[in-house]
Amino acid sequence: MTRSGMRGISRRRLLGATGAGAALVGAGAVAGFAAGESASEAPPDPAGEVVAFRGPHQAGIVTPAQDRLHFVALDLTTTDRRAVISLLQRWTAAAERMVAGAEAAPGGAVNRNPEAPPSDTGEALGLPAAALTITFGIGGTLLDKLGIPRPPELADLPPFQQDQLDPAFSGGDLCLQACADDPQVAVHAVRNLVRTGFGTTSVRWSQLGFGRTSSTSTAQQTHRNLFGFKDGTNNLKAEEGALLDEHVWVPPAQGPAWMAGGTYLVARRIRMHVETWDRTSLAEQESLTGRTKGVGAPIGQAQEFDLPNLAPDSPIGADAHIRLASAQNNGGARILRRGYNFVDGSDGLGHLNAGLFFVAFMRDPHRQFVPMQSQLARFDKMMEYIEHTGSAVFAIPPGLGDGGYWGRTVLEG
Repeated sequence: MTRSGMRGISRRRLLGATGAGAALVGAGAVAGFAAGESASEAPPDPAGEVVAFRGPHQAGIVTPAQDRLHFVALDLTTTDRRAVISLLQRWTAAAERMVAGAEAAPGGAVNRNPEAPPSDTGEALGLPAAALTITFGIGGTLLDKLGIPRPPELADLPPFQQDQLDPAFSGGDLCLQACADDPQVAVHAVRNLVRTGFGTTSVRWSQLGFGRTSSTSTAQQTHRNLFGFKDGTNNLKAEEGALLDEHVWVPPAQGPAWMAGGTYLVARRIRMHVETWDRTSLAEQESLTGRTKGVGAPIGQAQEFDLPNLAPDSPIGADAHIRLASAQNNGGARILRRGYNFVDGSDGLGHLNAGLFFVAFMRDPHRQFVPMQSQLARFDKMMEYIEHTGSAVFAIPPGLGDGGYWGRTVLEG
């Protein structure tokens, strides 16, 4: 599966097209411009690929995973539903513009009254769309604050053995996930949405990520985590429609109605003690993982995508990560992973503050993620080298039709 791409177009060209008075009216005009209604002089630019913003599901879930991530969780600073609706309408318009390669709002960074703050921060001027996707989610605490019943799937995750959760990296009323093939494009998107939310939301926590650790398309190679192993080999793929319906997309019968066609997101910030891991023998690393480090094959097999032998007498140990995380070990439950590596400087003790920002999508976190993580927390020998320091779960409503805005069916019924 390929991204829903269109001709490359940069924010600088959009600014040039509108600077002489041909102002764009709303996000729809931006999308039309990006689709090739003008600016035919520019050659196709693969880095300028545009991913469709509207559709049955939100982009940034099964979209072939981009290389960079900026994830932010926010809290409401008001319980005025009208203010929240107004913000979500403005967020939707800005997100649709930026995904199409435009600035966050008409007028932009330099093309309006110099005595007023610009309507775009400007750091993405001249940069292409870079396959930007922006995915919007709702936390259970937002529903609580606005008096809307939580679906049971959005109940708080239970505590897991060995968790070391920091409240500063956990929870949130809302989330925004920006993925792109250019880090500045992703940061620009989040920065401008956060800026738009001033007075209605405040940032609770955020995370930058690089080097996707799970492919979401059969066309992508499996990348490696910071332990040097291929990660997410058996991930669900965008081309597996029946499996996505079974494991990812919420069916109408599951309810509530506003989640039909949506999904649930689990985020876990996982600190990896890379210095300790780097002093561990290769044989021990492979035994803990259950895969070879080079090819990524299950131990006892030859190729990465060979089926692992998980029989009791197989060479894959009972406490190997691949066994404990497998669908066979968790009642057939599977999840769609979309994680990223991170390095956030050092911890002040000469150790890298580095690890995996785990992101996964599923129909029911309590039926799919909780049993798997419970097994890993209790029995996975790799837990000696990692610790979970942040956690959150969000409802991801379905995609938008024409004229809709993020959260409309939740807030307006």
